[in-house]
Formats: sequence, structure tokens, C-alpha cells
Amino acid sequence: MEQMLGAFQSDLSSISSEIRTLQEQSGAMNIRLRNRQAVRGRLGELVDGLVVPSTLVTAILEAPVTEARILEQLQELDAKAAAVREQEARGTAACADVRGVLDRLRVKGKSPQLHGLFVPHIYAVTKIHEFILQKIYSFRKPMTNYQIPQTALLKYRFFYQFLLGNERATAKEIRDEYVETLSKIYLSYFRSYLGRLMKVQYEEVAEKDDLMGVEDTAKKGFFSKPSLRSRNTIFTLGTRGAVISPTELEAPILVPHTAQRGEQRYPFEALFRSQHYALLDNSCREYLFICEFFVVSGPAAHDLFHAVMGPTLAMTLKHLESYLADCYDAIAVFLCIHIVLRFHNIAAKRDVPALDRYWEQVLALLWPRFELILEMNVQSVRSTDPQRLGGLDTRPHYITRRYAEFSSALVSINQTIPNERTLQLLGQLQVEVENFVLRVAAEFSSRKEQLVFLINNYDMMLGVLMERAAEDSKEVESFQQLLNARTQEFIEELLSPPFGGLVAFVKEAEGLIERGQADRLRGEEARVTQLIRGFGSSWKASVESLSQDVMRSFTNFRNGTSIIQGALTQLIQLYHRFHRVLAQPQLRALPARAELINIHHLMVELKKHKPNF
Repeated sequence: MEQMLGAFQSDLSSISSEIRTLQEQSGAMNIRLRNRQAVRGRLGELVDGLVVPSTLVTAILEAPVTEARILEQLQELDAKAAAVREQEARGTAACADVRGVLDRLRVKGKSPQLHGLFVPHIYAVTKIHEFILQKIYSFRKPMTNYQIPQTALLKYRFFYQFLLGNERATAKEIRDEYVETLSKIYLSYFRSYLGRLMKVQYEEVAEKDDLMGVEDTAKKGFFSKPSLRSRNTIFTLGTRGAVISPTELEAPILVPHTAQRGEQRYPFEALFRSQHYALLDNSCREYLFICEFFVVSGPAAHDLFHAVMGPTLAMTLKHLESYLADCYDAIAVFLCIHIVLRFHNIAAKRDVPALDRYWEQVLALLWPRFELILEMNVQSVRSTDPQRLGGLDTRPHYITRRYAEFSSALVSINQTIPNERTLQLLGQLQVEVENFVLRVAAEFSSRKEQLVFLINNYDMMLGVLMERAAEDSKEVESFQQLLNARTQEFIEELLSPPFGGLVAFVKEAEGLIERGQADRLRGEEARVTQLIRGFGSSWKASVESLSQDVMRSFTNFRNGTSIIQGALTQLIQLYHRFHRVLAQPQLRALPARAELINIHHLMVELKKHKPNF
């Protein structure tokens, strides 16, 4: 039993040793398994990223570029090329096995066999290159709406990005070809459109002799069908201001051949709006396309845009400069300035800064011409000799009417986007017109005629200005003050012949009372009696004559009515003051006071002479 137990104990010790050995072997095997699994995962990812499957090769070699699946295959090819570049940077030797395959897939080359397939000479880069060039060349086909459909290329923008990442020389070649082709197309389209557009402009336009101070003579129609019309039409805004309204500003562009068939004609600002709206629309579309398709921004996008649109913009500027050299229509030029200011804002809202320099160049042409035309008008008014204008009358002068229409036109346009520069120029013109009115008024012999002429002209200018300009504008305020001052002077001049003695006595008596010398009124009984009886016997006839004289003198019925009301009001105030003077102790006992007309009765009677519409 002892020997048996000893043998059993020995066997147990041997089994325990074997178990420990198996445990150690099992642990080692688990470690090797985990390591191999980790290596397999890493190597699997690497191999999957590097290996080019035969399906990818077949798709790229055989599928047309227009098929949707080719885009997915190119994206996969691009991803594998990027993975190879990354592994090459880490020194992975396996990259050498697939580099040749990828290169032959990307570019045109000679390879007898690729994954068991014969490889033709046209590969991915070559196919994309030819496809995009065909799309670019298709833009050369004639189009009637002056819009190039380059945005159709956007769905193939990954093709260009693929070239940019794998074959920059080919990408540059495509970009250069695009720039050359599109720049010629834009230049041709806009040169043709501009030429046709100018054929539907009004035949009669403002000339260098059509200035504000030039003698009024009949000439052919301006901005209308041919007819005999006065030169004043040049200074009238009419409906031309609608071109800068929101609805007209972004309205569809004019179609020249349609306008010609309908015998329609347009002023220059309408043609300018249509041309520049087409330019704005195409430029915004082109800039946004360039940024998205060619993957550029900032200065690079700006440079590429000007490479495409530069010739067209230069041609447009040259044409505008040539036209302005012989343009004398200040309203048209000013409307063009405001069209540019609005288009500049639209371009900014569309996030297209590439046209900023062009807008500045256009304004640099328009502003000096506008100032020159305005200065020519100022000089023409300044040099006008009233004695050479023929017969004069007290009605509004045609030069002041021209100024009123012209000034109200510019003021109403300027109110939309205020500009101090314009107000300064108009201020110079206003000074010359005011001086001109005074020079013409001086040609009348009597002060009354001078005042009638001044009031008629100030009233006419104020009325025209208030139709378009704001009531608080400088021009309106200035002429309102001039009109009020001359109206007050005219009323005094009007009351002087029939009631001059009464006016003189009231002023003298009030002066004596104010200085404490009222006792000197005792010697004026005879004069006062004569004034009381004279007023009582003649005031009705005098008022009637006064009313008729006013209504004959003033062309504006409202203005004449206002002057009559002002004169009657002043007469009532004068007679009321006369009553107060006679209420003084020195004249209270005067018998003629009984013949005084009651103030309320006088007011009732004077109301009967109030003109009615």
C-alpha cells in the first residue's frame, strides 16, 4: 500500500507539471492569436486601401464619362491614390506594387496588361480632359438669350477636382481653355448685343446747344415719336425716373430685334440699364461658377474672373466713354449714375465683389460728364442777356420753367440715394437762376410789374419742385422764403394806391403814441375826417379793382387767391389799427368817428370778395 500510494503521488506530481505546461502554452497561443489578428486588421486596411480591384479597372476603362457610376469609380480611384500617397510618405514598400497601376489608370500611357485586362491608351485623366473640353466648346453655339449655360458643368465639378489632385498640368490646360473660350464668347455676345441695343435709341437726343439759357426755339421731338416739341422737354423727367424703380431695375433685358419690329425707341438710360443688368447677371453667375467649379476664392477668384470678363468690361467702358463724349442729356447721365449705385448694391447682396472696380470705373466716367453738362447749363444761364430774349411779360419765364423741371427731376432722383455732391451742383445752378430772375425783373419799369414777375416765377418753380421733391428740401425752403417775401412786398404795393394815405397816417400815429406824443394828434382832425369819409366811399370799388388786378396778374389761380386773401386780411388789420388810433382821447370826440365802418361789418363785406374755385 505504501508503494502504491507513493507511485500515485508521483503520478499526481507529473500530471500537475503537465497542466502547468499546457497552461503556459495556451497563454502563449492566445497572445500570438491576438497579435496576428491585430496585424491582420492593420494589413487588411492597408491592402484594401492599396489593392485596385478588377471591377474598378473595368469601369474606368470602359464606362462612358457621362454615366453616373463613373463618378463613383473616380472617387474610389482618387481615394486609393490619396491612400497610396499617404503610405508612401510613411515608407510603405507595398506602394511600389500598385503605383504603376494607379498611374496608368489616371493618365494616358502604354501598358500591355493591367490585372489581366488589355489597357487602351485613353485612361481617366484623358477621358475627363476630352469630356470637359467638349462641354466648353459646346458653349460656342449661337444663343439668343445672352446667357451662357456654364452652370451645367457644375455637376461634373469633381472631374476637375480629380484632375487638380492628380494631374495639375491637365487641370491648368482645361482652366486656360475655359478662360480663352468664355472670354471670347462674352466679348462677342456683348459687343453684338450693345450694337443692336443702340439701334433702338431715340433718334433725337440732346445736343450741345440744348442748354437751359438758350433761346426757346422749336426742335424735333425728344424722347417721343418724331414731332415738333420745345427744348423744354430735355429738362423734364416725366416717366423716365421709373427706370430706377425696383420693378424696372431688375426687369427682363430689352430684346433689340423685338423692339425694332415694333418700332419702339428708348432713352439712353433704358438701354444702359438693360445692358448692365445683362452684364451684372452674367458676371454674378460667372463669378459664383468660377469659385465653385475651379475651387478658388479671394484674390485667385478675382483674377480668374477678370481673365474671363476683363475684355468684355473693357469694351463696355470704351463704348460708354465714346458715347459720353457727345452726350448732353444730364438727366440720362444722372439716372445712369443711380442705376450703377443700385446694381453695385445688388452685386454686394449676391456676394460678388469682383465687379466693385468696374462700378468705380463707370462712375468715374459718369460723374465728370454730369458735372460738365451741369456747368454748361449754369454758364448758359449766367451769360443770358435779358435784353436779347425779345418781348417780356410778367408770366413765368421759360428758362425758370426749365430750371424748375430740371431741378425737381434731379432732386427727386437724388432723394432715393442722397448725394451731397449733387446738392452742391444744384445749389450753384439755383444761385444763377435766382440772379437771372432778378436781372429779368429789373427790365420792367414799375416795381409792381417786377414783383408780379418775381412772384409768378417763384410760385411756378416752387409748385414744380413740390410735385417731386420733399417739402423740407433746401430748394423748396429757399423758394418758399423768396415767394413769401415778394408776396408781402406786393401786397403792400397793391394796397398803397387806394389806401396809402390810411397806411401812412396809422404808422405816423402809432409812432407818436409809442413816443408819448399823442397830443400832436389834435391837429390831425381834418386829415382823419378826410380818411374816414374817403375810405367809406371808395373801399368797395378799391377792393373790387384790387381783386381783378390780382387775378389778371398771376397765372396760378391758387396763388392769386392767396394774395387776395393776404391783402384783405392786411386791410382788415390796418382798419382795426385805425380804429384803435381814433380811440385815443385826443380823437375820441371827433364827429367823423360816427361814420367809421364797423370792423365786423367790414369783415363780412370783404368775405364776399373772396375768390372761389
